[in-house]
Amino acid sequence: MGDCSFGKDGLTVTLRRSKTDQEGAGRKVGIPYGANPETCPVRVVQGWLDAGPVAAGPLFRSINRHGRVQPGSLSPADIARVVKKLAQRAGLDPAKYAGHSLRAGHATSAAIVGASERSIMNQTGHRSVQMVRRYIRDGSLFRENSAGKLGL
Repeated sequence: MGDCSFGKDGLTVTLRRSKTDQEGAGRKVGIPYGANPETCPVRVVQGWLDAGPVAAGPLFRSINRHGRVQPGSLSPADIARVVKKLAQRAGLDPAKYAGHSLRAGHATSAAIVGASERSIMNQTGHRSVQMVRRYIRDGSLFRENSAGKLGL
């Protein structure tokens, strides 16, 4: 069932390969417990495992139209489909969202609440500060904005 382990601080996931690790060296990513039990990513993964559909192999899998968990891992197209479907449910234009939106959204949201560039890069796997700064710049347009202090 993939390489993950639960600890007192959260979930540790070992990514064997990613967009920024084409050589397959792998890297560990920590997922801390969330403040809200209903949206906590660690508790969601634990619930998925407790439900029993995955005993070995990939952790994240597609589910067919009959509700059956499939044996292989999610493809980039599967992830894009899920993101687009959820964007549409939220009333957003699904054409503007894909799997990459998750990574970009994390970087932007983390920057807005004051996470350092280094901590964002450690979590997202970005190799260049310039790329992370593109997300941060877009996410910071309204944080510390002098026009917001005018009281208009």
